[in-house]
Amino acid sequence: MEAVLKNLASTAELLAVAAHSGVVEQWDKQTLCRAFQWARYCEHLYTRFHDIPVIRRVMEKQLQLTNQSLRAVFPGYTEVAFSDLSRYQHLLLCGLLKNPELPISIMKILFDTSNPANNQQSEYQDVTGFCSLTIQCKSACKVLSPLTDLSAVGADAEVQGVMLMERLCAGREACRTEHILDSVLQGCGGATQHFCQVITAALLTKKNLPAQTASQGFLLDWLQKEHSVLQHMCSALPATLIIDLAKEHLKFRDAYCDMLKKWASEMEYSITEGEWVQSSTERTVSFQRLTEHFLALFEACPSLREDVEKELHALKTFDGDFDVRGLSVWGDLLSAFNK
Repeated sequence: MEAVLKNLASTAELLAVAAHSGVVEQWDKQTLCRAFQWARYCEHLYTRFHDIPVIRRVMEKQLQLTNQSLRAVFPGYTEVAFSDLSRYQHLLLCGLLKNPELPISIMKILFDTSNPANNQQSEYQDVTGFCSLTIQCKSACKVLSPLTDLSAVGADAEVQGVMLMERLCAGREACRTEHILDSVLQGCGGATQHFCQVITAALLTKKNLPAQTASQGFLLDWLQKEHSVLQHMCSALPATLIIDLAKEHLKFRDAYCDMLKKWASEMEYSITEGEWVQSSTERTVSFQRLTEHFLALFEACPSLREDVEKELHALKTFDGDFDVRGLSVWGDLLSAFNK
């Protein structure tokens, strides 16, 4: 029993280190696997002893002594109760994700989707994709929930968006937060559409916490620098989501409006098609779709329309102020607005 109590105390200390210590910067995959192995060991202790009062009282006393020691070492430490033993892997995962010192290399292991965590027994059970597996479970729960207001971005993207916001809120420095976002983007590979949905879910997360507001502001600044991601969001996501973002965030509204004007500036009139088309080989949006984007934005943000139309009138005048279709994209946009 003495060895069991020693292991119990050591694992509680491990949990505190995972959540509060900068030592996690030195962790590698083997260390991560060992940590989850000890967490599963505590879950096994709970299963074996939770209904044996004598042993349970001894273990509870050991946890009280360990909690007392850890409170003195780690400010903000959350005490571990005997009942928490049943979910030690979950507590370990949450502690790691909330620790701003967690290295990107460990995050990539936890979120890796190429080799998801499995239930096969091994010396060090594989933790690759542990978060992805958690996301799948949470997504399934959300989809099967009797609630009618299912997420517009998809349950999995919503869960990942919330987790991304929690991770950004834990960041202490702007450079580290940017590194997190760049790593997440790089890790998405060709799944740009899904990444945009995750970003959308993160920006639409509502908890009204100062840390979250700051993180969303930083996310918007980063998005403006990542032109390709912003362009994909504006062209590929449903119009309702884009408008929700525009109404919720002034920075996004302005970036969205600038993107629409940029698309218009890249158009040239095609005599053969009898329509304005984008001059680049990869056509992002049609003239009709561009008009719909503008009108939806004006409907959601009426105060914006006057300023935009004034700017378009100035651009039309610069083009010669002709009222003949096909001579100025700005003039034809204004005509389309007034139909």
